[in-house]
Amino acid sequence: MFIDMHMHEKTFSSDSFLSLEEMVYEARIKGLDGICITDHDSMGLVETAAAYTERTGYPIFVGIEFYSLQGDILAFGIDSYPKERVSAQEFIDFVNAQGGITISAHPFRNNRRGLEDNLDKVKGLSAIEVLNGSTLPDAINTAKEYAKKLGLPATGASDCHVTDKVGVYATYFPDEIRSSGDLVRAVKAGRCSPAYYKEGSYHIYDLLS
Repeated sequence: MFIDMHMHEKTFSSDSFLSLEEMVYEARIKGLDGICITDHDSMGLVETAAAYTERTGYPIFVGIEFYSLQGDILAFGIDSYPKERVSAQEFIDFVNAQGGITISAHPFRNNRRGLEDNLDKVKGLSAIEVLNGSTLPDAINTAKEYAKKLGLPATGASDCHVTDKVGVYATYFPDEIRSSGDLVRAVKAGRCSPAYYKEGSYHIYDLLS
C-alpha cells in the first residue's frame, strides 16, 4: 500500500487550501491507497475523517504535526496531545506512553522547524521523514543519512497544502493498513519505505544510494 503520511486540510490548518474531498480525489487519481491528515497542532478532523472512511471505504488516518520546542514532529495512534509547546523529548515520551508513534518531520528543512541535530539527542523517536514535498534535495539527503546512522525507519510524504503537491511523495507498506493500529504497528516494525511519484506510478526510494 502507498499512503501519503503528512497532509494538511484547510479546516484546522489555516495555511492549507485543500478540502478533505479534494485531497481524496487527487490521492485516488495518483493511486494512493490511503492518506494521513496531520494538521498543525490539531486533531480536529478525527470524527469527520472517520465518517468519510465509513461512507466511502477509503482509509483516512488522522495524526498531528506538533510544533515542539525543538521542531515539528508527526504523531499517530494517540487520543490526546499537549495543549502548549513542550520539548521534543517530552512530546515523544507523551506519545510513547499512549502506544503511539512519532516521526521527525522534515528534520533539515531550511525553515528551522525541523529537529536537525536534535535527532542525536532525543530518545524513543519511531521514524524519520526522509522524503518531504516541500524540502530541498540536500536536506532530504541529510535526513536519509541520519535515518541510516540512527537505524530508524524512513517515511515519505507530500506535506501538501495545495492540490499539485498531493501524493508527490508517499510511504510504501508491504502490509494492509486499514486502521491506525495497523499503521502504528507497521512503522514500529520498520515495515515501511519512502516512495516517490513519477510517470504515473510510485517507486520505492533507494536509501542505500
